[in-house]
Amino acid sequence: MQGKTVLFDYWRSSASYRVRIALYLADIAFETVAVDLSAEDHTAPAHLARNPQGFVPVLDIDGQRFTQSLGIIDYLDTIRQLGLWPLDPVHRAQVNGVVGSIAIDTHPVCNLSVANYASGDDPTRRSEWMQHFITKGLCATEALLQGFPETIYSADDQPGIIDICLIPQLYNAHRWQVDYRHLNRIVAISEACRDHPAFVRARPSKPEA
Repeated sequence: MQGKTVLFDYWRSSASYRVRIALYLADIAFETVAVDLSAEDHTAPAHLARNPQGFVPVLDIDGQRFTQSLGIIDYLDTIRQLGLWPLDPVHRAQVNGVVGSIAIDTHPVCNLSVANYASGDDPTRRSEWMQHFITKGLCATEALLQGFPETIYSADDQPGIIDICLIPQLYNAHRWQVDYRHLNRIVAISEACRDHPAFVRARPSKPEA
């Protein structure tokens, strides 16, 4: 395993999407092993042995195995010196506040298993749940970003950890028909990331049957 990087991934997973972006930013070649959440592959003993939480992503790299997308990205940032977080401690804490609003507060309640449980698998209630929490989360993120100097990306003129977390959340917004066109800063960031090669390569693509 020492010489091979393997990402255990589900194509629609926001957390996996984050890690794919970071791997492409780091220019790290990797193999993908699909863990089909819709088929409940994540509950199989083989995957639970990789991650007892039954979540994706899981990354095998450098002879090590890591879970949790933010921890994985922090490792990639450290070993490849990607500069995904600011060096200034005040700005870093502010950036982590925005990251938390997306990855810790918004994303978990919009996890499909959570939404299905809360909605009783009713499609209309599920959509309402998603739209409510994604809208609330994006509005809060927009307000937090207003406190930052205007740069090409969220917090710098190069992509950073906020962008890595935000773009997958916008993918979810599109999926659940959340209109965020009034959130000017988020729209500008989305446009900046749209043609960046790492973000393009990481976009979700449904595997062929």
